[in-house]
Amino acid sequence: MSATNVLKEEHRGVERMLNIVEEATKRLEAGRDVPTDLFPSAVDFFRGFTDGCHHAKEEEKLFPAMEQRGVPKAGGPIGVMLMEHDQGRTFVRAMAEAAGRYAQGDKSAVPALIQNGRGYVTLLRQHIMKEDNILFPLANQVLSTQEDAQLSKEFERIEIERTGPGEHERYHGVLDQLEQIVAQW
Repeated sequence: MSATNVLKEEHRGVERMLNIVEEATKRLEAGRDVPTDLFPSAVDFFRGFTDGCHHAKEEEKLFPAMEQRGVPKAGGPIGVMLMEHDQGRTFVRAMAEAAGRYAQGDKSAVPALIQNGRGYVTLLRQHIMKEDNILFPLANQVLSTQEDAQLSKEFERIEIERTGPGEHERYHGVLDQLEQIVAQW
């Protein structure tokens, strides 16, 4: 599988968690509770899978490879993606703080959960669209078949180093579990 197809496949998992968070924020906005472990589970997913593994593959391997092939970092799509990764981390930090308070029964955390959850959902959906439709096709144009194969190998190494064996499967199990909860609302 090509390096960009690996990343696109990971995007589908991220989108599943974004859907879960979006439904949870709607439920909170309607004045209803959500399981106290839902947002901490989402934060764990976003930190471990989305940022710790997926973004690491992009920031440490794909983006530098594209830069070496002449795609500028500053003023171009790579710079925008990096800025959005940082914006996402800010949303996730705020979501984590609010999730911790909510899990302890602090209902005053609900507005922060809604605001940061929705902010992250909106940001990441637009971000994924840009990567899938602009950045990844550009990468496919500038990278050789050999460079692509090397990136795929490096992605596998990052996945094992960052999340450990079986962690992607665990994250997908969390997605399945949370989707079942949301489907019952």
